[in-house]
Amino acid sequence: MWISTLDLSEPLDEYLERHGSPIRYGYVRESWPASYYQTVYATEKGSAEMPSAGRAFTPESITRLVARGVQIAPLILHTGVASLEEDEPPYEEFYRVPPETARLVNAAHAAGRRVVAVGTTVVRALETVTDPEGVTHPGEGWTGLVVTPERGIRAVDAMLTGLHEPRSTHLAMLEALAEREPATPAPNRPPTLAGREHLEVAYAEALREGYLWHEFTQG
Repeated sequence: MWISTLDLSEPLDEYLERHGSPIRYGYVRESWPASYYQTVYATEKGSAEMPSAGRAFTPESITRLVARGVQIAPLILHTGVASLEEDEPPYEEFYRVPPETARLVNAAHAAGRRVVAVGTTVVRALETVTDPEGVTHPGEGWTGLVVTPERGIRAVDAMLTGLHEPRSTHLAMLEALAEREPATPAPNRPPTLAGREHLEVAYAEALREGYLWHEFTQG
């Protein structure tokens, strides 16, 4: 990564809009505008790479979820560069978990409901502000937290995500989640696979069907 100081005659966002271009995966053959990578619910610019798990949401799909009783709680985590060269731990990322979001997460757990994270960025932010007893607190700052099976997951019960490289820290996070026992087990529910075994089954199916990495998109 290069760090530079810019002496600009215009705002940074406008400069980047004219001279920069989004990070894109190798299988994307054409250049797309930055707006193509943007989630519909984002309110602040700041990510270096697309938080791809939320990209498929539309205003219509969010409206349908809310109409069916799904509560949506916002937070900020500006994603850094996820695809590092040697599978290093991710860089520190800026996060902000508002008090109302922390309250909703705690209320959901107290009522036996699930907290579903949209993407690894949401998991990283919430886990940063959730204490060992499972209580989520509001907070803001920079997080270097890496979620692993050894550390475990405290804040979320499920997540939407794409596919990740075998040695990436994102995959370790998914293994930790797959090992988490459900907060409210369903009656007569069959035994679940262990974390790594669960992921191996899912990834074997993705390879068989030709899914592209990082996104739920078929080739």
